[in-house]
Amino acid sequence: MDGARGLVVVAEDEPAIADVERLYLRDAGFEVLVLRDGADALAAIRRAAPVAAVVDIGLPGLDGIELVRALRAEDDWTPVVLVTARDTEVDRVLGIELGADDYVTKPFSGRELAARVRGLVRRATPRSAPVVVAGALRIDTVRRTVTLDGRPVALTATEFDLLAHLASEPGRVFERSRLLSAVWGVADFSGTRTVDVHVAQLRGKLGDSAGIRTVRGVGYAFDPAGPR
Repeated sequence: MDGARGLVVVAEDEPAIADVERLYLRDAGFEVLVLRDGADALAAIRRAAPVAAVVDIGLPGLDGIELVRALRAEDDWTPVVLVTARDTEVDRVLGIELGADDYVTKPFSGRELAARVRGLVRRATPRSAPVVVAGALRIDTVRRTVTLDGRPVALTATEFDLLAHLASEPGRVFERSRLLSAVWGVADFSGTRTVDVHVAQLRGKLGDSAGIRTVRGVGYAFDPAGPR
């Protein structure tokens, strides 16, 4: 079982925290490569094509935000969990807007981190499911691709999962807390702002074709014909 789930690159310059991350990720069945410098971690992700990366925002040299920015600029959509010691919405929102899939705040539970990485990797694994077509938008949940007017649209793993989950039941209103549970696999409902940021990202990439309607005070629904 050791390493059977694939390689996770951990970018963390604090040895004690890196040891916790390594321990829990290995217990969860991942092979783990730890780097303590942002530039080295970026090179390792490019070279090794891991199933996921856990990246500290406060890395020396190339910080975590810049690392994610560099990956996404290269059209590399390796699932990324950001780790931050600064419990501010600005850090979290900035990381998500740049293409991170999830985040945890120090101090964090090693078990929770491993669960989040498992969830990202599981959702990124192709599985049998129908293709959803809504106007010019086509969501292929087997190949995990999205096209708009026949052109591919690059989405992060979490952006794809959110869109596919909403589109799985057109017209249904999903509460933010339910989306957090279904897409992120967490029950920390204080983080519902994360859902709003990802919806904004989808709308930015897909425009009106995103088909995501806001239901004030409740959540979101997939309704291509309806107002945003």
